[in-house]
Amino acid sequence: MKKYPKETAVGIFVFLGLLCIVYMSVKLGDVHMFADDHYHVQASFNDITGLRVNSPVEMMGVPIGYVNNIDLNLEKQKAVLTLSIEKRIELTDDAIASVKTSGLIGDKYIKITPGGVGDPIEPGGTIIETESAIDIEDLISKYVFGKV
Repeated sequence: MKKYPKETAVGIFVFLGLLCIVYMSVKLGDVHMFADDHYHVQASFNDITGLRVNSPVEMMGVPIGYVNNIDLNLEKQKAVLTLSIEKRIELTDDAIASVKTSGLIGDKYIKITPGGVGDPIEPGGTIIETESAIDIEDLISKYVFGKV
């Protein structure tokens, strides 16, 4: 019986390399395959310009989730976001969700300002208080053309 020690070693090395590539692709690609440690809440906004699926959700500067889905409610003329929040975070019904920009022209994210004495929001619930994005281009054009 012939033994192939070099071929076996190369095969194992290639297999481990492929496993590392798959692992890093999932981690760096921010893929949420088995995310059962999150619950979903919804929030409606007038304007979410620049916000995308998988944008971070932060509370007090700490990431606590991500934007899971973006939809449009044509009846109410609102953009409806589904947010995935870590189960260890308990939001109350007086929390405020705001669309913010990291830096002057950076990426958009959702900032949750915690409430004080409200009732907890159940999974599948809705954040009622929201603040839409401020459009920097609109503000600059108003200033330049004297409409401030």
